[in-house]
Amino acid sequence: MTPLIFPLDHLAEAAPYLDDETLLSYLSEGQSESFEGFEDFDLLAFDWYDIHSERTETAKLLLYLSREKLIFFCESEAAEACVRAIVTPLGDGHTSEELAYRFFQRLLAGDMDRLDRFEEAVGEAEETILSGPVEGQKAILSQLTAWRRELLRMKHYYEQLSAILDALAEDEEQLLTKPIRRRMLILDRRLDRYLGAVRNLQEVVSQLREAYQSQLSIQQNELMKLFTLVTAVFLPLTLLTGWYGMNFTNIPELSWEYGYPAAIVVSVVIVVLLLWHFKKKRWL
Repeated sequence: MTPLIFPLDHLAEAAPYLDDETLLSYLSEGQSESFEGFEDFDLLAFDWYDIHSERTETAKLLLYLSREKLIFFCESEAAEACVRAIVTPLGDGHTSEELAYRFFQRLLAGDMDRLDRFEEAVGEAEETILSGPVEGQKAILSQLTAWRRELLRMKHYYEQLSAILDALAEDEEQLLTKPIRRRMLILDRRLDRYLGAVRNLQEVVSQLREAYQSQLSIQQNELMKLFTLVTAVFLPLTLLTGWYGMNFTNIPELSWEYGYPAAIVVSVVIVVLLLWHFKKKRWL
């Protein structure tokens, strides 16, 4: 058989191919959920997301699956192009259940490679945060935010597909043969691995955000430490300045020949002693 593909906003064109006349109005109201099993057919729905491109938009995909028919309803042109790219090369000579299985199989093809590349990029970001310059860390922070949003979309996408494949593997209405149900179960287990990888990446990205905040706090503390040490060094000098700045005329040092050089020497000695003390305490 040849699967049929229709835009979601052209549901009326699919009316002659649907076994249930009331299904058309049901679909037009947008009430379909991820999986709904009827007596003679199954209705599958999920938000398609192309994880291999820079596109972040999702599009609704509906699948009408019976023993004799497989019909796709696509919300966007990109989703329709994806469906056609998957099912067109399959050609005729397949049953509806085989086409449904091959569709989901090819839909998930290459996803693990994409997740592996994602993980490598996250690893490089970790090195930048821990050892890179502040400018690079700021760029990584915006990247972490984008990754967090993308991982949320991936998680939602895979959870929908997992629910669909799990329901197809059970197939309470017995629309699928036992070999196809077994294959659907294998795909469902693969999706579980994908979901596990996505959740692990979510944890890593969250930890990287925390590591960035910690690294930023450490740098701020180092800067405050420097300011504190500078203040501590010049505080005694400020005391001397205030002392000699008082409006007194009978200070002995003023009439002493070496009073001014002595004040300079005392100031230098104070600075040197404080720096030596800070160095000894490893504050510098």
